[in-house]
Amino acid sequence: MSARTPWHWLPLEGRAAAEFALAGWHARRLRDLPAGDGHAVLVIPGFGGDDHATAPLRRALKQCGYAVHGWGQGRNTGMRRAVGQALGAQLARLREHSGGRVSLIGWSLGGIFAREMARREADAVRQVITLGSPIQDSDHTTIDALFRLLNPGTPARTPPEQRAARSRPPAVPCTAIYTRSDGIVPWRAALEPAAPHTRNVRVRGSHMGLPANPQVWRACAEALATPLPRPGGAKTGTA
Repeated sequence: MSARTPWHWLPLEGRAAAEFALAGWHARRLRDLPAGDGHAVLVIPGFGGDDHATAPLRRALKQCGYAVHGWGQGRNTGMRRAVGQALGAQLARLREHSGGRVSLIGWSLGGIFAREMARREADAVRQVITLGSPIQDSDHTTIDALFRLLNPGTPARTPPEQRAARSRPPAVPCTAIYTRSDGIVPWRAALEPAAPHTRNVRVRGSHMGLPANPQVWRACAEALATPLPRPGGAKTGTA
């Protein structure tokens, strides 16, 4: 079990305002990201976020040459049946339109959504990239009380068997991007378990500012350009 992030780290998330304010300046200077191959990428926001919040990351990856899409469902307040159905339909449309597997990038709670989508639809997913997502333990974030308030009926503690199932990586390449000064998610909880098809990439910055962090843009671009092998030896980019 991951230790809860210290409460006195939460004010550090105020850095996000500066990170978003500087995103445009960084975008003008960051011109050496790996070129993309044009495949479809779906970016899912974190709890409380929307497509507006992930716009800096999506712009950076579009400049690399990827066909980048937001999730188009407004603010992420938690998984609902309609949300899950819409994400599944969007994944199917993107795969059909592009003719190949789709890469999923999820910020925080959005990363949990992305991993579970990949677990169900591995044949449609090229790879998963998570940004500060509570992969190993979602019960000890500094905003778990707020999450439960907006999601009545959510148990105070995830059953051990469910936590174990969620922590296992899906059968696609998985990259976890994390920051040790995360004021929301315990950083150890944001790590992928060691496996041939997983990797962990450390950046500096806040949790709330991850989509606006140029180190995250680079880590995502590099992961998209050089994906890990798929379990079983199949090529990552095949349809």
